[in-house]
Parts: sequence; structure tokens; C-alpha cells
Amino acid sequence: MGEYTLITGATGFVGSAVARVLQQRGHRIRLMVRAGADLSNLEGLDFERVTGDLTAPDSFAAALENCRYLFHVAADYRLWVPDPAVMMRANVEGTRRLMLAAQAAGVEKIVYCSSVAALGLTKDASPANETTPITEHDVIGVYKRSKYRAEQEVLKLVRENGLPAVIVNPSTPVGPRDIKPTPTGQMIVDVASGRMPAYVDSGLNIVHVDDVAEGHALALERGTIGEKYILGGENYMLGDLFSLIGEVACVRPPRIKLRQSWLQPVAVVSEWMARGFGVEPRVTRETLAMSRKKMYFTSLKAQEQLGYAPRPARDAVADAITWFREHGRIRTR
Repeated sequence: MGEYTLITGATGFVGSAVARVLQQRGHRIRLMVRAGADLSNLEGLDFERVTGDLTAPDSFAAALENCRYLFHVAADYRLWVPDPAVMMRANVEGTRRLMLAAQAAGVEKIVYCSSVAALGLTKDASPANETTPITEHDVIGVYKRSKYRAEQEVLKLVRENGLPAVIVNPSTPVGPRDIKPTPTGQMIVDVASGRMPAYVDSGLNIVHVDDVAEGHALALERGTIGEKYILGGENYMLGDLFSLIGEVACVRPPRIKLRQSWLQPVAVVSEWMARGFGVEPRVTRETLAMSRKKMYFTSLKAQEQLGYAPRPARDAVADAITWFREHGRIRTR
């Protein structure tokens, strides 16, 4: 039986939190890291490093050698990509090949980090769960389609190949070590810095990144093969979340609520500039289309079956603001 627990994506926001939780539980961790990756999120961890990449399947066998468990957290997470095929190759085909390599290596159990982006939404905006119906036609955006397809590939391998995988679906994590930052983290920085005068309202589920990491560990320890578990927190309208951020950061939150239709021309111009100059757009037509849907979810299944217990969203926001301030990301005017 293998002695290592392999984690992909451990240099990132969620992956580094997962690595910390597993090390605290006594796992001997091995991290598959891309060449030249920023390792600052791994400070204080004791780990074995192997070089690998989701787009380089030849690197998987060496990473998985002598591993008992696999946590696949890595993903190409961008809301804008000039070439969707690049993201699909990493998130879908890379995931499928990694799952097959893990099974060939004799890995005992796999926790695959999917996303609520791969799940269905209710028509009445009530919280969705793991069984809310969805088809690929319902999925908006390249990233969400890639996560939907990747999850379907994992489920297919469970059914047809006996892949020993459990799936977790985090909602919108916030908290410390959001080094990029994620789109949600950037929103927190902008609001807490007084740099967001207006917004387009939407609905989302906010969860502390460390609770998501704890949920990953619980999925390994208590999760059923082939099952999905939403790892979420509290549902918020975006305007209410901004009010919470303003209260915690002691700044005035944005008050002007815009209609999606007003920003369509801005999105078109932003995408044109992104293609022409290689800069990431702050708003796209896909993000506007996504904002029309309330991404509300319930984590009741994970709470009842795994013992998952997320803390209040206020704590997640407060920890995120503290970390961003300590690292010079928030400068209130």
C-alpha cells in the first residue's frame, strides 16, 4: 500500500488549504507542481515535490508512484480564455488521464475537486443540491463547461471502470492565501479599497476556503465512492455581500446597481481589447450572462453524511480582508 498522498494544485488557493489540512491529519504529502510555479502558499509545509502538469500526462506516473490517495485540485481557472481548447485540454482531458493513471498506479481512493459550476440551478432561485438537473446546454462559460465535462468524465470512469473517486463541489471560497487573486478575491479587494463605484447584482454562495479544505479531508474519510458533496457556506445577494465587506473593512460599499444590459457594450469592447492586447477583461458577455442566475446551493448532504460544518460567511470575509491587508493588496483611500 502506498505511503504518500498526492495533491495537485497545491500551490493555489484551495489546494494549499487542502495540503495544510491533510498534513495536520498526519498525511505524508507529495505535491505535483508545475515547473516555475510560485511556491509562496506552501510556506511552512513539509512535502515532497514532483514536477508535473495537467497538459503533460507523461508526468503522472512518477507523481503517483507509491501513493495511497490522490486529491485532484488543480484546474485552469480563468473566466476569460482566448482559446477555449487550452482550458478543455487541461481540465477535461488532463483530469481523465490523471484518473486513469491513478487507477493504474493502484491508488486506493481519490477525491476530485469539481465545482458548483458543474451542478444545476433551480428555476425559482431556491438552493440547488447535488441532484438538481443539468445539461451541458445549461452551462454558461468555458470554465464552467470544462468543469461540467470533467465531472462527467470522472462519473463515467466510476461507473464503467470502478474508479474509486469521490467528488466534492466547492461553491465560492474566500479567505487567506488567495494569491492570484481569484475573481471573488479581487472583488473583495476592490470593495475594501473603495475602488468599486457600481455593480451588477447577482447571487452566490460564500464559504471559507479552510472549510472547503476540511470538506476534502472528510470526503476521503467518510465519503462514498461515486457520490458528490457540495462544500458551501451561506447564500448572499452580491449587494448584501458588498455591504458585509464594507462593514468589515470599515469602508462605504458600492451603492449604484447597474442593469446587465447597460454593460453589454462595455463587455464587447473589453473582449476586443483582451484579444488585441492580451489583457484579461474585467467584464465579459459570459460573466454578464452568468450574473443573471442566482448561484444558491445547500450543503445539507455534506453536513449530514460527512460531518461538514462551515463557519459564517462573515468570518471568511474577515479572514480574506486581513490577509489581503497584511500582503499589501488593500489600500483604503
